[in-house]
Amino acid sequence: MSIRVIVVDDQAMVRAGFAALLAAQSDIEVVGQAPDGRRGVEVSRETCPDVVLMDVRMPEMDGLAAARALLDPPPGVDHRPKVLMLTTFDVDDYVYEALRVGASGFLLKDAPPADLIAAVRVVAAGDALLAPSVTRRLIADFARQRPSGAFRGGPARRLKGLTPRETEVLELVARGLSNQEIAGRLVVAEQTVKTHVSRILAKVDLRDRAQAVIFAYESGLVAPGSTEG
Repeated sequence: MSIRVIVVDDQAMVRAGFAALLAAQSDIEVVGQAPDGRRGVEVSRETCPDVVLMDVRMPEMDGLAAARALLDPPPGVDHRPKVLMLTTFDVDDYVYEALRVGASGFLLKDAPPADLIAAVRVVAAGDALLAPSVTRRLIADFARQRPSGAFRGGPARRLKGLTPRETEVLELVARGLSNQEIAGRLVVAEQTVKTHVSRILAKVDLRDRAQAVIFAYESGLVAPGSTEG
């Protein structure tokens, strides 16, 4: 089954280029395009894509507002696509907020074509695009600036509901390790790590790994600016 994608970007040539690149893949189908966030929300509701490739800065409605509308829809709207933000370094604040509202990650607009294709596949599969070290630095920087709680119930208190092993797994996720890398570190099966991650998300009421990383910083489990070593 093909991955259904829409591309939302106010630059017509960029939008067309991304759409052509993705449509050329045998497992990806571009089902719509939009020039701004407001129209992007409408096209998403009309086409029900798996992934929305969303620019950050756009007229009418920016990518952050559009992502929020798609990921927290009004009553009667059940479809919630995965949202992959497109950005440049000068809009990191918007990207961080987008991750908070549930976007599955971000990609720099000048990334190689292969990275864009891979990112769509990763997000469609239900994972979060959090591996690049720039993402960890971004989240750490904003966690440092805004340590007090965007998450309901107080991050530190909610952290206490996890078992020691779940806490350990969450810390490694926040440091950017993949499930395979965590499995190797803890000497357990990769499926065991996936189970731990699923339980963490359920216990702490998080949507995906992106929000789990932010939660780990805001709860104090991982210190802003710390690195994996």
